[in-house]
Order: sequence, then structure tokens, then C-alpha cells
Amino acid sequence: MVSSLEQYTAWKALMVAGEPTTAWQKFYVQFYQAFIENDRWQQYINGVGTTLLVTLLALLLGIALGIIVAVVRTAHDQQRPGHRNPVLSVLNAILKVYVTVIRGTPMMVQLMIMGFVIFASSRNYVMVGALTLGINSGAYTAEIIRGGLMSVDAGQMEAGRSLGLNYADTMRFIIVPQAIKAILPALGNEFIVLLKDTSLISVIGGKELLYAARGVVSRTYEAMYPYVGTAIIYLLLVMLFTWLLGIFERRLRASDRR
Repeated sequence: MVSSLEQYTAWKALMVAGEPTTAWQKFYVQFYQAFIENDRWQQYINGVGTTLLVTLLALLLGIALGIIVAVVRTAHDQQRPGHRNPVLSVLNAILKVYVTVIRGTPMMVQLMIMGFVIFASSRNYVMVGALTLGINSGAYTAEIIRGGLMSVDAGQMEAGRSLGLNYADTMRFIIVPQAIKAILPALGNEFIVLLKDTSLISVIGGKELLYAARGVVSRTYEAMYPYVGTAIIYLLLVMLFTWLLGIFERRLRASDRR
């Protein structure tokens, strides 16, 4: 019985020699050299691991930054006339500049500035990429959270304060639980965008999934199967996380009905 390696070698020799080959033989040879030869599938697995790690780190940083920015800006906007806090006004102005700059410049440019200018001496490209993606995500997450907080009726805040709760407790126990339902779909979408944006860190040397595919292409001189395979992997990851997010949303709605 002919092994898969022997079959691959024989059919590849036919293709190199210019001999007639079937569509199946061409597919087999190109697929084999893209994913199986020299255990190249391990490169994709390692790339997926790095992609998920960068996504997780960037997501945590983005949520932390987003919460801080959203709370400060919401607190500033909800100040009563004649009771303006100057420190809050300064912080709000700084954070508005942060959101404007991050949302107004391309992610690719931000990565290049961080990778080749600010952290030019660093070789930890994965962490630089995760930091950049987290800072970028923080600006968008902040606006999502701020929109959710501002969407809660102002009477809810007044009701909480009338019960003797301070601002922090009112936000924690009354405003935030109501805002979560409104912002969860948008946060889920931001997470999916963040997952796909990890492919950009390959421009600064981050060894994620796309970097692995590019490495295979440089060795095989065949781009179709590595890139199509990478697209399929990203699609499967997005579908998986979309499904998990849907389960979480359904459970959240079910808990509200109880």
C-alpha cells in the first residue's frame, strides 16, 4: 500500500516535470505541502495559540481602559450645573483626546508607531501587539460602555441617590446592571473585530496565525491553500465565539425573566 508521503512525492515529481496531472492530484500536492509536509500544521496551531493569547490580553486591557474612560466621561457629563469638578474636567478633556486620536488613526499605523518607534528596541512583538490592540480597543469599548451608561434613564441615578447610595454604589448596583444588557451585543462585536485585528501584528513580526501562513507561503511558493486555510480558521473561531456569546445573552435574558 502506498503511503501518503510516497504518493505526495510521486505526484509532486509529475507536477515539477510538467507531466499531465488531475485536479485531485494538484489539490493533494498543494494541500499536503501547505499543511502536512514537515509538520507545518503545527505552525498554524502555534499561530492560533498566539492569536488567542493576544486577543485575551488586548480584550482585558481594552475593557479595563474602556471602563475607566467611560466612567470618568459619564461622571463628567452627569455633573449638575454649578457643581463642576475641575479635576474631572481636565481628565475628561485628556480622555476625549485619547479617544479621538485612537479612533481617528488606522490600526496599522498605530502598530507601526508602537513597534518601530516607541518600542523599537523590544523583540517581544507579541506583547507590543497586544498592548497596541488593547489601547485601540479601549477607545472603542469606552464609547460602547459610555453609550450604555448614558442610555439608562436619568431618573435611575436620582432614585439611587434618594435612597442614600453614593455615586459609586448607584452606578454599581443600579446603572451598570441595566447598561450591561444594552452594551453586550456591541461588546461582543468589538471582541470579534479584535480577534480578526490580531492578524495585523504580523507587520511588526508578531508570530500569530497569519504570520504562520506567510511563512508557509515563503517556503512552498503557493499562496492559495495557506491563506484560504487561515481564513477558514478565523471564520471557525469567530463562529465559535459568536455561538458562545449567544448562549451568554440567552442566559442573561432568562435570568431577567425570573
